[in-house]
Amino acid sequence: MRYTPVLIALLLMPAGLGVALLYPLWGLGLGAVGAIGAGLGLSDYLQPSRAVLRNYPLSARLRYLLEHFRPEIRQYFVESDHDETPYSREQRALVYRRAKGIEGLRPFGTLRNVNEVGHEWINHSMAPTRLDNGDFRVTVGGPACKRPYEASLLNISGMSYGAISPNAVEALNKGAREGGFAHTTGEGSISRFHRLHGGDLIWQVGSGYFGCRTAEGRFDAEGFAQKARDDQVKMIEIKLSQGAKPGHGGILPGAKVTEAIAEARGVPMGKACNSPAAHSEFTTPVALCEFVQRLRDESGGKPIGIKLCVGHPWEWFATAKAMRETGIVPDFITIDGSEGGTGAAPAEFADHRGAPLHEGLMLVHNTLVGLNLRDQTRLIVAGKLISAFDICRMFALGADGCNMARGFMFALGCIQAQACHTDKCPTGVATQDPGRYRALVIDQKYRRVANFHRNTMHALKEAVESSGLSHPSDLRPHHLMIRVNSREVRSAASQYDWVAPGDLAGATVAHPAFVKYWNGARTDTFAFAA
Repeated sequence: MRYTPVLIALLLMPAGLGVALLYPLWGLGLGAVGAIGAGLGLSDYLQPSRAVLRNYPLSARLRYLLEHFRPEIRQYFVESDHDETPYSREQRALVYRRAKGIEGLRPFGTLRNVNEVGHEWINHSMAPTRLDNGDFRVTVGGPACKRPYEASLLNISGMSYGAISPNAVEALNKGAREGGFAHTTGEGSISRFHRLHGGDLIWQVGSGYFGCRTAEGRFDAEGFAQKARDDQVKMIEIKLSQGAKPGHGGILPGAKVTEAIAEARGVPMGKACNSPAAHSEFTTPVALCEFVQRLRDESGGKPIGIKLCVGHPWEWFATAKAMRETGIVPDFITIDGSEGGTGAAPAEFADHRGAPLHEGLMLVHNTLVGLNLRDQTRLIVAGKLISAFDICRMFALGADGCNMARGFMFALGCIQAQACHTDKCPTGVATQDPGRYRALVIDQKYRRVANFHRNTMHALKEAVESSGLSHPSDLRPHHLMIRVNSREVRSAASQYDWVAPGDLAGATVAHPAFVKYWNGARTDTFAFAA
């Protein structure tokens, strides 16, 4: 029985010859099918690498075919509206509707189980407000910043040219210009495609110092100053780590380093370029703060921030202590959750490295409050945010702004094929294949990027109004409700321990989240001083 398909293929060859006597075309076709099947079956039987094919020649190919299409089969026919792998159909549909300008109303009530443990909601008011403008802004720039930036509360998170296609970069930047929000470059630096439409840029500087590096891969202050002082660049973000693969570097193979990528990154064309796991310009918390000040000076006083996924708590505590000791506080801190995305990451890193956004945000926010530094910086969050509720939830926990990457990818047409690392993206978003990214029409997709931002901000405005507030920054932990068991709900204000201003500035620390590691955090090292 195991070899029946091969035997059938063998029999089709003489059968085809017989049919060809009466019907030549049908006979030749039948014989050709038999010959191809027999050849594949013989190849399967003789090949040494796949045991299933050796035991079930030809028929086992059906298994590999079904396995190849399994993600699509699951996504379109099996998963429910709320299965998140990693984004649910409901979440994707919400972005698609808002990007296309289609009304996002839902008939017949919620599809969620509101009695499920962990269900969250934002409390509403019996006296809703009415706001004239939903274009909410936040001023980014602390006391030492000479050129603060009035940023939208929702901006595009870092996605490098190289990870996404040139057409995707153009559409995102043109959409950002149309909608009046900012576009983070990713650590691949500022490419020619970021420049074409003049949208506001947040230049991300990673450990490879792409766009501002020497031939040896060290930081080039002169090259940095030249780019940073450009009017299109509004803020600079020092990338320490990202949520999907914190503490992990990367190598872009030489075959992928095209002329345009080499130009943007400042590396030789056709040669592999390395993005180390750690920065070479600083090795201590104090040196990190000094690097922030150096970039602030070289940029002409523009807002300088750091981006990190929270890992060892004592490393963050040491960094916060260094801010207080040196008086150098970043103008913004971007907290990336471990649920954040990337083009490719080892499974162990994507699944089991770094703090989730909720915990990371609360730790950073509480630390700065306890050191009386919270009013000197802005906290921007990123990591699997899609809806206006996601934004409200983050603001209630201490955020000042939000970045999205995959949400804007969906707005461009991404269908979550999860083929980002294969260069075979079916929608032309995450590929460098001209034959594939030509499908992404810039003049069509940039409007969807702008639409998604505008409609999400409108939904945020309605959420703020329904809570009786005037700005998302008015949201507090007591607005966020969480079901903790089948009979009890609690607000985030009572569910968690919150640090009071100045609680960490004294000689003793009593807060349970800090007492274990706080005293072992030193400003001259990232290591834990037991």
